[in-house]
Amino acid sequence: MKSKAEITRLLKSWQQGDEMARNELTERVYAELHRMAMRKMAQEQQNHTLQATALVNEAFLRLFNADVDYKDRAHFFCLAGRMLRRILVDHARSAGRSKRGMGAEHITLHESQVLGQNTNPELLDLDQALISLSQKDSRKAEVVELQFFAGLNAEEIADVLSVSTKTVERDGKFAKAWLHKTLAENRMAV
Repeated sequence: MKSKAEITRLLKSWQQGDEMARNELTERVYAELHRMAMRKMAQEQQNHTLQATALVNEAFLRLFNADVDYKDRAHFFCLAGRMLRRILVDHARSAGRSKRGMGAEHITLHESQVLGQNTNPELLDLDQALISLSQKDSRKAEVVELQFFAGLNAEEIADVLSVSTKTVERDGKFAKAWLHKTLAENRMAV
């Protein structure tokens, strides 16, 4: 618990202009961001052109250069998950992949994260489905984002969102079913 409170304290100090706090914060959160990126990249195809270190470096730069008033550690890591998602989606788009087919990269999702074990939705399709889910229920979309893109487990997500682990598990089950249905409908519409 001390580490969580310490990161919040460092975020506040840094935002008030304390460069020493920024340096210490960098040391503490970089390792955690790298762990998140490693988890995420482990789910990617072997020939993915973006590496975990490049992913975390880009996320780190964006997070530290953003004009955001980070409320606390939870807020910071919630935005980190969102940033990892944006970078991966931007990477997929810039690689010239069409929304369906034509060499589009497939992302394998583990059963415990979003969809079934045999499902390989395209990242851009998943992104669009998450946007749609967030319009219906933003917390459920955040749960998926934190699981899939930030690599957090149910307890970590509960801490970030200030809800119970059971709520995270319920939201995850609902989101999994909703995304599975939405992605299947989208594939059938093609």
